[in-house]
Parts: sequence; C-alpha cells; structure tokens
Amino acid sequence: MNAIVMMLLGLGAMFLGYVFYSKFIAEKIFKLDPNFKTPAHELEDGVDFVPTNKYVLWGHHFTSVAGAAPIIGPAIAVIWGWVPAFLWVVFGTIFFAGVHDAGAIWASSRNKAKSIGNLTGDVVGKRSQTLFMIVIFLVLLMVNAVFATAISGLLIKFSSSVVPVWGAIFVALIIGQIIFRKWMGLGAVSVLGVIALYLLIWVGPSVPLELPETVMGVSDNAQWVLILFGYAAIASLLPVWMLLQPRDYINGLQLFIGLILLYGATLLLGPEISAPAFNTNTPEGTPSMLPLLFVTIACGAISGFHGLVASGTTSKQLDKETDARFVGYFGAIGEGSLSLATIIAATAGFATLADWEAVYSSFGQGGVAAFVEGGANIISQGLGLEANIAETLLTVMAVLFAGTTMDTGLRLQRYIFQEWGGLYNIRWMQKALPATLLAVGSCLLLAFGAGGADGSGGLLIWPLFGTTNQLLAGLTLLVITVMLVRLGRPMYYTLLPLIFLLIMTVFALIVQLKGFYDKGDWFLLTLDLVVLVAAIWIALEASASLSKIKKEQKAEKTKG
Repeated sequence: MNAIVMMLLGLGAMFLGYVFYSKFIAEKIFKLDPNFKTPAHELEDGVDFVPTNKYVLWGHHFTSVAGAAPIIGPAIAVIWGWVPAFLWVVFGTIFFAGVHDAGAIWASSRNKAKSIGNLTGDVVGKRSQTLFMIVIFLVLLMVNAVFATAISGLLIKFSSSVVPVWGAIFVALIIGQIIFRKWMGLGAVSVLGVIALYLLIWVGPSVPLELPETVMGVSDNAQWVLILFGYAAIASLLPVWMLLQPRDYINGLQLFIGLILLYGATLLLGPEISAPAFNTNTPEGTPSMLPLLFVTIACGAISGFHGLVASGTTSKQLDKETDARFVGYFGAIGEGSLSLATIIAATAGFATLADWEAVYSSFGQGGVAAFVEGGANIISQGLGLEANIAETLLTVMAVLFAGTTMDTGLRLQRYIFQEWGGLYNIRWMQKALPATLLAVGSCLLLAFGAGGADGSGGLLIWPLFGTTNQLLAGLTLLVITVMLVRLGRPMYYTLLPLIFLLIMTVFALIVQLKGFYDKGDWFLLTLDLVVLVAAIWIALEASASLSKIKKEQKAEKTKG
C-alpha cells in the first residue's frame, strides 16, 4: 500500500477525534469551567506555579511527554506488521491517550495541582498512594536513566547534532526572557526561535563535535551521561518560565515543522510501504504480538508518564481550566502524529522488503535509528534535501525531545522526593536542592552502579518500562474514574480503557515473567513479580473503591 493512504487515514481520524470526541469529553464528562480559579493563579509563586499561555503550555506538555518513546516504541512494534501498530496508535490516541492526559490535568487542577501519586491518597486510599509512589519512582528512574543513555548514544553516533542540541538551550533561555518580560509578541518570538533553531541544524554538519574517547578512564558515553544529568539538575531548579517552558515550546514548533517536512515529503514522493501489513515471518525469538504490542507502544497510544507530567508540571501552569482540552488532548494528538510518522518512516523509508528485513533481523531492532534512516530517505528523496541535513534534522528532533523529557522527568523526580519528605515529615527532603540531589543520585546509581563504567545501567530494567508505564496509566485512569463516580458523572469513558490496560498489563507481565525465568534473569523476574503484584492490587483497589462509592450513593438515595 502507498504510505499516503496510511498518512491520510491516520491524521484524518485523529483530527476528527479532537474536533468531536475531545469536545464531548471536555464539556459533558469533565465539564471544564472557564471561570474556575486554577492553582496557577491561586498558588502563583513565579517558580513552579505560573499562569501560562495555552500555546506555550501545550509546547511544554507535548514535548515533555513525547521524548524518544513515541519513536522507539512504534519503530520496534512494526516488526509484527504495520497494520497492528497503526491501529493501536490511531485508536489509542483518540480513545485512550487524549482522555487520559486531559483527565489528569483536570483531576490535578481541581485538587490544588497535586501530583497524581499524592492525589491517589485523597481519592482512592493511602494503600494505593504508597503503591502509586513506588510505581512512579520506578518509571521516572527508568525514563531518566535510559534517556540519558539514548541521548549520549545519538550525540556520539551523529556528532553533527551536538551544536544544534546544545545551542537550542541558549535559544530557549533568550526566548524565555522575551516571553516572560513581554518584550515581543508570541508570534514574532516563535518565528525568530524557529529560524535560530534551524540555522543551528544547518550549521551542525559543518562543525561536528566529539568528546575524547576517554578522559581519566571515563568513556565518552559516560561523559555525556554525567553532563546531561548535570544540566538536568540545573534545569530542574530554575523557574519554569526561564528554560523549561520556552525550550519545550520551541521544540514543539520544531517538531511540527519536522512532521510537516516528513509528511510533505511523503505526499510528494508517495513511497510504497515495503514492510508487511501483518508479519508472518517474524525473526526467531520475537514474542507474541498479543499482548506485547500494547506495552511496546506506550507513548503514542497511552502512557502513564503523561499523567506524571500532566499533574506534576502542566496543572501548575494552567491559565484556564478549559485549556486542558487543547493542552492535554491535543498534546496527545501531537504525539500520536509523531508515532504515525515513525511508522511511515520505519516501513516506507526502505526501498525493498529485503532492506527492511535486514534492519528488523531480531526483536528490539529498529528504534530511533530506523526512524532517522527511513525518515531521512523519504525527506531527501521527496524534498531534495541533502541526506546529511535530513539525517541531522531528524536526529536533533529525537534528541531534543528526549532532552526535554529528561528535564521534566528529573523535576518530577524531585517533586516525588519532596512529597515523600512531606508524607514522612523529613524537613530537609522537602527542600528543592536536597531533593534534586537525591533524584540525580538515584539515577546515577542505576546508570553506573548497574551498568558499569559506561553509564548504561538504565537499560538493565528497561524491558519492564512498557508494563510499568501502562500500569501507571491504569492508576491515573483509576483516580479519574473514582472522581467521576463521586461527582455522579458517566465513568465508562475512563473505566473501559482502565480495564483494557489492566488486562493487557497483567497478561504482558506473565508473558515476560516466563521469558525472564527461561533466561535465568532473576533480577528482572523479581522486579516483574513486584509489578505484577502491584497490577493485581490496583485491580482489587479499583473494584473496592468503586463498589464502596456506589453503595454510599445508593444509601444516600434511599435516605432521600
């Protein structure tokens, strides 16, 4: 099939989902109120609580949740065929991710911008809160440690991306000052920011930068990991308007331009999809598509990490409650469109089936490299750009998103330590600097303690990211569902996705458990059991909470 058909079907369906389904959810289910005083106004402090233009906030939310995951997941999952990946991305975005993201922002903003983990204690119960905080910590640990490894690998492999990637930070700092101090309108500063970013991308191939292979016995990969965590620590302590917001906003614009280039090249080139629709010739060792598809593609269909961002940083910057629809649901549409572009690049970006099979020779192959290689081929041939420029453009896009996710992820991990400090009355842990040092320290301990000298320890527990992340999404949907039931509103729009996720997560954990046992990987097997117990516990808590609320409501009606 021609890739143009896939593109039009996917984008068309997501556009209709935003226009109609998100409007129904926002107005009839969440009942977003433009007159509600959001925490950004009620608790404004100029650091974390800052009322923000919805377009700027959309950029922050979208780029924070996007990262490299909506590229990695779909680019791996096409090994089962492009049709399953395509269907899960499109329908998952419309009926799962958009509702989940907008709902998490709504739930948090209605409770003084509490994180979804902290909110669980109030809405569901203290036992669930303890469980939730552990799952959240595991997900953030995985995301931060693994994305640092992924970014360092890309910076080493594509040295032409180093100048654009780090130059973007200085562009963001300047833009942050201009927007915050209102020296220039948003439209003008957006144009200037994008021009500066693409000038850096154009310059990048001319000035490739590489770190020394070793410095005092520390490899270049480890050097980049240390630099990245040093930067992320500083970024997590700065006021959100200074770096986090402008960096995410300009990256959001950059992504949309990148997507326009990739989709435009697809439209002009009209490449045929070389990958099979349903792959009946998967390499030996490839696991079953059901249920692994639904945890391999998390970001881009639904992801628990989105709930952390929505309730951890986004809700603290929400100007009007009605902005949650655009920021949350349309943010999910943006990520879905990135995943769709990834599927096109990883299936139509190769000339023949043999070329595609050479890349997908075993399960886990593909990833960012397939996206960059396939996407660069489409852009180069469709738009006539030089191959190295197209490659740099897509690499910078992937690295910048992974970087913004690290920025937000470390800030969220800092919040977790501060919340633990509040829960257990540990005063020093409630302060920003000690909490940040604990967050960085835990990530480095995993990166270097488990991975050795190269800092790649996060990859050790990465096989469980998909299941843990989807469990987290289930927890977020549980909180939203309980809130809806207490308000006497329809719950099935969040309950059905919750049930589906729990079934697939438990199924996937059991499948992975057998795999870890067969390999003799006792560490991952133990961790898998912990997550499996947590998933079953959540299911029981969900049933108990909903049943209790229903009985209370029935009793009140009887009295009335």
